[in-house]
Amino acid sequence: MPARPQSASEPGWFKSSYSGGNTTECLECANLANGVLIRDSKNPWGPALAIGSRAWRSFVSAVSR
Repeated sequence: MPARPQSASEPGWFKSSYSGGNTTECLECANLANGVLIRDSKNPWGPALAIGSRAWRSFVSAVSR
């Protein structure tokens, strides 16, 4: 996986529309060519979890049921 973006305001970061108005209690995701990054919205400069495309698709499929 490539290194995570250096800027906390990287335009690729997004939150679920279900996260509501409180911006400190959700996860943010950023799409990569071969997966996604996930970070805590309370700590945008903290670590991000890198997940490969196949694993991410499996996860989203499982939680969407």
